[in-house]
Amino acid sequence: MKWAFVGASNIASEWMVGAVRAVGDEVVAVVSGSAERAQAFARQHGIAQALTDSSALAGLELDAVYVSSTNDQHEAAVLQAAALGCHVLCEKPLALDLAAARRMVEACRAAGVVMGTNHHLRHNSAHRQMREVLRQLGLGPLVSARVSHSVFLRAQLQGWRIDNPGAGGGVVLDIAVHNADSLAFLLGEYPVEVMAMTQQRGMSRGVEDDAMSLWQFASGLCAFTHQGYNTPHASNRLEILGQQASLEARNVLNQAPGGELVWRRVDGDLSLRLDHDNLYVRGLRELHRAIAGQPNDLASGEDGLKSLAVALALLESARTGRRVPVSYA
Repeated sequence: MKWAFVGASNIASEWMVGAVRAVGDEVVAVVSGSAERAQAFARQHGIAQALTDSSALAGLELDAVYVSSTNDQHEAAVLQAAALGCHVLCEKPLALDLAAARRMVEACRAAGVVMGTNHHLRHNSAHRQMREVLRQLGLGPLVSARVSHSVFLRAQLQGWRIDNPGAGGGVVLDIAVHNADSLAFLLGEYPVEVMAMTQQRGMSRGVEDDAMSLWQFASGLCAFTHQGYNTPHASNRLEILGQQASLEARNVLNQAPGGELVWRRVDGDLSLRLDHDNLYVRGLRELHRAIAGQPNDLASGEDGLKSLAVALALLESARTGRRVPVSYA
């Protein structure tokens, strides 16, 4: 497939150009509001077209568009891609409100193109293995889940994420959406109600850089999540706790493949074998399967809408100090 990249972002440069090429596809154009940035990106990665006006994409032969511009610009890019008949992979969060996300999903559906959300963490080998254990063997009745996803945001990734609420900055829209997708991938459900507290611990200006939250699921299970930008010396983990056994995945909430998975049982702990591979490459392979109409684990546009709904409910809870039902409508 031939791709256009809308947004000359760090993730596009560090991960997505290589992933597209690894699955045998080609990046033929990059679009950025900055001509200098678009040209530098194109030179660095050997891309033929460097554009500042996305309307020029209409003159190219394209199969797919990857959107990694700031969150407030996602909707326009996705609607344009759908109008061109291109499949779409969009960064998270899809938008800043559910109405915009719904318009994006419905535009792609109406155009007959596949829309994916770049929730890469579901493709970590530990999470795939966890889901197989949950499906095939189980942990007994599930009790709770815990996600510790507090990181240190590198200087080159800070920018609008720490000071621009209008662009979708803040750790909840950036990281809590990943936690929502990862738990949904494992549990097969999204929360119905949430509570959250947010804080600013020295990195951000005008948006939160740390958040704690409690999630209630329809099944009765509760989850605790911590998402933050200010912990350079912390590990991360995701745990599913059952009455008969538990699963603990450590250092798996990263862009790079890696981590370990322990199955804790009454007869002792067992470290499970993991075959690590590139999360973004696997995500693109799942997109190809979706386009071909094959069974797949792609995070769909609808999945992206639901993870956004969770994040918006968390922000509302933090603002009001109340439990907030999650609306997916």
